[in-house]
Order: sequence, then C-alpha cells, then structure tokens
Amino acid sequence: MTDLACATDLLEDRASLYRLLASLYYQPLSEEQIDALAASDLAGLAGDSESPFAPAYRDLHGALRLRHTGTKEELAADFTGAFYGIRTREGRTAQPFESLFRTQGTGQLMGEARSEVYRELRAHQLRVPEGVDLPEDHLSFIFAYLGRLCDDAAAALRAGNEGQAAELLERQRSFFRAHVASWVRDFLAQARLMVETRFYRGVLALTEAFVSEEERSFEEAASAAA
Repeated sequence: MTDLACATDLLEDRASLYRLLASLYYQPLSEEQIDALAASDLAGLAGDSESPFAPAYRDLHGALRLRHTGTKEELAADFTGAFYGIRTREGRTAQPFESLFRTQGTGQLMGEARSEVYRELRAHQLRVPEGVDLPEDHLSFIFAYLGRLCDDAAAALRAGNEGQAAELLERQRSFFRAHVASWVRDFLAQARLMVETRFYRGVLALTEAFVSEEERSFEEAASAAA
C-alpha cells in the first residue's frame, strides 16, 4: 500500500472513531444503535492484545454481550445521570462541556470555550442542529467537527491536493490541542466518578485511549501526506 493510501486510510479510520464517540456522548442510545454496536466486531477488537483500545472494547463487548430487554433503559439512566448533570460529586458534575472544565472548577457554562468553538464552526458554515439545546462546546460537537476535518483531509488527498490536506491536518492539530487535550482528561476523571455501567466505563476508556493516540496519529498522517 502506498504512503498516500495509508494516510487516507488512517484519516478515514480516525473519522469513523470520532463519529462513534460523538454519537456516544450526544444522547442516550436508541435500541437500533445498541443493536448495531452489539453486531459490530467488538469481540475481535477486544481480543487484540497489542491494541491500547482493547480494554475499552472488552468493556463495551462485555456490557452488550448479555444485553436484555432492560438494557436500553439501564444505559439511558446511566447516561442521563452522568452526562446530564443529575449526579454530582462535591458539587461538580460530569457534563461534557468544555467550558465547565476550562474554568478551573468554577462550573461556568457558556464560557469563552463555547465562543471559540462557535466561531470555528461558523467559519466553516457549520452549526448545532436546530432544536438542539446544547452549547457548541459539547464534546459530541467537538468530536463531530474533528471527524469532519478528517473526512475533508482524506478527500483532499484522494484528489491529489496535498497542500490542502496539510492545511486541514494543521487545523485539526490546533483545534484538538485547544479544545480536546486542554480539558478532556479532567472530564474523564470526573465522569469515572459518575458512571455506573460497564458500558459507559468502556466509553470513557475508549475516549482516553483515542485521545492518547491522536497526537501520534497527527504526526503519522502529516508525515505520510508530506
């Protein structure tokens, strides 16, 4: 496989994982989403002992392998309890808003982080869907935007426009560092105090593994596209 093909495949894989994570943090899962995840190759991914993602996939697979008629409600209760801010620990919540975790524990919503993400999305003709009452700095929207940038960079590479791809990769790197790496580990630490199901422990582990690998992925993609 050529370097160009490798770079394109890497970007597409990253886009897929960004979209998966965006969907997992957006709202409680539907029955169809649960069935689709259960039917995916979680067992195979969990069995790859060399992968840093394997422990997370083991949790996801283990949680869904024995799903039952009440699984959807159990997961929904855990999601809303943890990520809607119903559960608290010492006055803090695990709502996945960047503003909450970039204000050094003051719990300020709709802060400067939201304004920064809003301006970034607006500059690229993107917006939060109408009728959705969530600020732009929600982790789901941040991941969805990074997935979009991966898709755009892969398309640029396929079209032979390496310069545009390099610009998109740099935009990804800058946005990731400013709006993911700057706060997500604090969020994950807080969320671990809130979630109660093995499934959402797996979601948090998957997020941490992906964030840890992402800087390396940026370097690999940029090198292959150069």
